[in-house]
Amino acid sequence: MYRLKLELDGYTVHVVADGLSALEKARALHPDIIFMDIRIPKLDGLTVLERLRADDTTTDIPVVILSNWNEKELVERGVKLGALDHLIKSQTTPARLSNRLKEWLKT
Repeated sequence: MYRLKLELDGYTVHVVADGLSALEKARALHPDIIFMDIRIPKLDGLTVLERLRADDTTTDIPVVILSNWNEKELVERGVKLGALDHLIKSQTTPARLSNRLKEWLKT
């Protein structure tokens, strides 16, 4: 539903199924922003974020954590690794995500 809303708002959206694919896509496409869950197959989202930040070609890509995992230690680790925000899926509508996207892309 997030993808559909963003596409309806005119954004191009690429979806991947796991952390390794996320790294590959990020390096190949250098997207304007990445929305990523924490619990994803092959590499968890925080490990992907850590590797994105360690790679000169992807270090500046903004990343927003979009997950239902909101334990304090996970949120803090994401912030420490440079995530712009940590949103809880059950509290984030597609419209809210799309509205915030305009704000994040200005930074």
